[in-house]
Amino acid sequence: MLKILSTEQVRNADAYTIANEPIASIDLMERAAGACYKRLKTGLHKNFKRVLIYCGPGNNGGDGLAIGRMLWRDGIDVLAIVEAEADASPDNSINLERYRQSGGMIASLSEKPSIHPDDLVIDAIFGSGLSKPVKGKWTDIIAEINESKAIVVSIDIPSGLFSDRPSDPGAGAIIKADHTLSLQFPKLAFMFAENDEFAGDWEVIDIGLHHNFIESEPAKDYLITSEDVRFIVKPRKKFSHKGSYGHALLITGSQGKTGAAVLASKACLRSGAGLVTAHVPSGGVGIIQTAVPEAMVSADIWEDAFSTLPQLDRFSAIGCGPGIGLASKTHNALKLLIQEAQVPLILDADALNILSENKTWLGFLPQGTILTPHPKEFERLAGKIGNSFDRLDVLRKFSVRFHCFIVLKGANTVIATPQGDCYFNPTGNPGMATGGSGDVLTGIITGLAAQGYSQLESCLLGVYLHGLAGDIAASKSGYEALIAGDIIEKMGKAWKALHEESKYI
Repeated sequence: MLKILSTEQVRNADAYTIANEPIASIDLMERAAGACYKRLKTGLHKNFKRVLIYCGPGNNGGDGLAIGRMLWRDGIDVLAIVEAEADASPDNSINLERYRQSGGMIASLSEKPSIHPDDLVIDAIFGSGLSKPVKGKWTDIIAEINESKAIVVSIDIPSGLFSDRPSDPGAGAIIKADHTLSLQFPKLAFMFAENDEFAGDWEVIDIGLHHNFIESEPAKDYLITSEDVRFIVKPRKKFSHKGSYGHALLITGSQGKTGAAVLASKACLRSGAGLVTAHVPSGGVGIIQTAVPEAMVSADIWEDAFSTLPQLDRFSAIGCGPGIGLASKTHNALKLLIQEAQVPLILDADALNILSENKTWLGFLPQGTILTPHPKEFERLAGKIGNSFDRLDVLRKFSVRFHCFIVLKGANTVIATPQGDCYFNPTGNPGMATGGSGDVLTGIITGLAAQGYSQLESCLLGVYLHGLAGDIAASKSGYEALIAGDIIEKMGKAWKALHEESKYI
């Protein structure tokens, strides 16, 4: 897992590396700049005529000056735009002098040229250590950069964006980057929707901070990587059989919503479950047996809604919620399920909406229950929430309080654990914002839990596979045409990508 550390922890990582590698701070800056330079040179942007590097007075500006020197020596037309030298940090001053000695061109803020659409703008104004909103002389500069048609690359973090707390665009200027090269660690701010317009496409650049510090430093937030997911996947044995991979029960569907049962059941099968039983209202039996012949069917006594439980002792995991509706008899059946479930339980969609109307039931959830809400469903459970940082705090506390796992769906889907850890998922795309996508995820997670993956493993592997299958589907159909069934269809390629080198990993 990639740890997501606070600004203070990253500062400590720098200090530890300087003291224990050991390495001079100016040489560590050179290494960081070199890593960014290599990324810029390997094709991030090639179709530009000139590079404008806006350098603030601190170490972020020093990074920018070092990058500029490297680009200048490659014969690229570079102009460094700098603030008054009297305010510069020591390493910034050293790199400014090195830049001058290399022959690089310099302009002051008052002498800066207009930005052309075919320029490449590098934002090295303020780094993650920014403590207050950007105002004053940099406001107009940032506004001009944002209004230009040039491609903008931010070094470490877009200037003006706070890493560990909410940023208010009305209180101070913030760069709107097309790309951000985040040094060594992801930034928590990058995980949230309201910061997407500022961070753009971001990636982590390894700058060689000391591995002992990284390994030992405690963290509560993580970014899932392909290596983590590959490590989770269990190999299949030659002489295994369908009984080796569990029996999943999906309680889904109601009148007019049998499609949710079809999608969840197909996804559950594609996740690798040995056996899948769909418990549906009796009116939906024919649909399931026709649409998903690989699944077994358990018929509810009611024709249009979930009202009774099948015998539960033959199942190794239970998923409930997609399309079940909100009938009073369904409320009663869900309460009974919560009381009687002895295997991993996954609750989604209408099951969560019923829980939100009966919040006293939360205290009776089996330990390790997995809840998979979208943000509005989570607010119905936990109450109105302000910004994404507050939501993450509430999510963490909710999971700890009720000893449950929460998969909060959306871009960078986050998994909160009963231990208070949060894991952000990097796969997925806007095309997956379509009806039925959540039903597919419920089926996948239920199928994984049925196979004997732990609740955490089921969540981590489930959200990654779901997003990866969606990415593969979007590469074929585009975002607009993608439907939930496409995600299921590409599950095989997603699994295959986890077992071998693939462009999708």
